[in-house]
Amino acid sequence: MSANNPPLEYMTTTKIGEKGQLTVPKQFREDLGLGIGAPFAVLRLGDGLILLPEQRRFERLCERVGSSLTAAGLRSEDLLATIPEARRRVYTRRYGKKPGENASLRHRSSSPTGSRKTRMSRPPSGK
Repeated sequence: MSANNPPLEYMTTTKIGEKGQLTVPKQFREDLGLGIGAPFAVLRLGDGLILLPEQRRFERLCERVGSSLTAAGLRSEDLLATIPEARRRVYTRRYGKKPGENASLRHRSSSPTGSRKTRMSRPPSGK
């Protein structure tokens, strides 16, 4: 790490708000590119907390996975081609049947009583 970007830096003190929220100092938010709603992992280290922006962790994970796939000689297309079969296996394991089985039962009725309602093109007359 360079001298301009130390691994640990104390900048300010913040307080926990009424709803349990913490305010991340503006300079940190700007330096790390954090916007409203940015997800964080909260890690406990002894008596302290570490806040780790999830986006950074996700990016590092993607880089590691990509490097591993490249090292194994796999391409994105190879991996994507396995998804349909993997979905079928997960579905069968979860529901005990293959996708599409009992499909006719699923589309038989949309109302809890089993009756189908038809939509009228115009309101009924008052007669």
